[in-house]
Amino acid sequence: MLKLKVIKGVGWSVSSRLFSRVIDLATLLILARILVPADFGLTALAFSIVSILDMVLEIPIVQALTRLRTLDKGHYDTAFTLGLIRGLAFAAITLAAAWPFSQFYHDDRLFALVAVLAIAPVARSLYSPRMVDQMRELRFAPVFAAQVAGKIFAAGLALWTLFAGGGYWAIAVNNVAAASATTAITYLFAPYRPALSLVQFKDFSGFMGWFSLSQVIAALNWQFDRFVLGAGVSKSELGQYTMAGDLAVMPTQSLIGPAMQPILSAFSKLTDDPERLRNAFLRAGTIMMMISAPICILIFSTADWITEILFNNQWANVSTYLAFLALTVIPVAYYQVFYSMALSVNRASVVFRMNCIDLASRLVMVPAGLYLYDVMGVILARGAAAVLLLLLCLHFAKALIGVRVVDQLGGLAKVAAACFAMSLCLFFCIAWLEGHAWNPVLEILIAVTSGGLVYLIALYFLGAAALVTDRLADPSPEGRPH
Repeated sequence: MLKLKVIKGVGWSVSSRLFSRVIDLATLLILARILVPADFGLTALAFSIVSILDMVLEIPIVQALTRLRTLDKGHYDTAFTLGLIRGLAFAAITLAAAWPFSQFYHDDRLFALVAVLAIAPVARSLYSPRMVDQMRELRFAPVFAAQVAGKIFAAGLALWTLFAGGGYWAIAVNNVAAASATTAITYLFAPYRPALSLVQFKDFSGFMGWFSLSQVIAALNWQFDRFVLGAGVSKSELGQYTMAGDLAVMPTQSLIGPAMQPILSAFSKLTDDPERLRNAFLRAGTIMMMISAPICILIFSTADWITEILFNNQWANVSTYLAFLALTVIPVAYYQVFYSMALSVNRASVVFRMNCIDLASRLVMVPAGLYLYDVMGVILARGAAAVLLLLLCLHFAKALIGVRVVDQLGGLAKVAAACFAMSLCLFFCIAWLEGHAWNPVLEILIAVTSGGLVYLIALYFLGAAALVTDRLADPSPEGRPH
């Protein structure tokens, strides 16, 4: 029963993110056709400070409510009050930081952009706390409806702003409108009458300490490369890098990211049975890497065609950046599974330690990469940091729940071998297609279809599918491996 609920929950959650990303991509491409890379570079800088403060001040309301055995009215009121306090604190700190931030980057336009973009996190802070009831029961259809409806409304408003002559403000409007509309819609699906109370604060405070600290470090890790590039390259170059980065993570974010909430809920229900939790972690980690790795390799192999189809000549550097940034995304899927597992066993302190190690490596490698090899050096630094993070996940997963590193590597090795076979197929397929003057859309379809079939066949013969469906699919006592 739990397995079926998780599958349905993942399906709705992935569908929600997938539809949202399709809307985002369509909007983004229209904006990219009319705006210039410098416009995206400017908004990327504004997004970076807002995103960091958003993550630094994040309160794990949903995660805390998901882990609690029972909820009452006091829990919902406390959640709403904490969200309101968080939103007001975020607004005050962001507005205070906006002016010095704009002066540091010598662009007065950043002040207004940062101030407007701050509306989105404030709106998300007021999300209906009763929506967690749906998530706890792994019912994600209301989440799907709220997010997709919000995205559609935001896309329409952004395009109206663009064609009304708003320029780069259309990018900001899209972000703010999506968050505000989605939050408003949650109150239709999960009615809640706001009330101010901190009566159940104790059930949140224990979950906030290490989580909040780890969010501070994670925020710096996430945006550090853009801060460094913002000070070292032109806004046009930063805009192309940002565009490539957003495209590189879009497919995996659409499939992997939304699956984490149902997986966290499932992990939380297995914390009393260590053996089942270990099996569930291995299964989830293997499946997520099976999805993430081939997608990233396909993007790497077809980056030239993707850029030719989506952009005009002013985005010339996006192709190279997109190809190599896609490879740096591969290990992130495994980290997201580890992160959900660590939260489910209330060990956010381990996530904090990992993020500190990650930040220390980036503080050295990213500036050095920019100095030695310009933007490509930053991308190489991101790749090295991603590999280090994967190694840390392997180590700390063993420390937290006792899952052996060799068991983790078993599934990953099969995925890697299948990806190698797919890469060989793509190499020869692309070399053959270069001799034909076909439409790039057709060439991508041929390459993706050929590579995808080889990948699936390789997984079958390597036994990776059996690793998931047979060895790990049944976490019950009778189905555990001996």
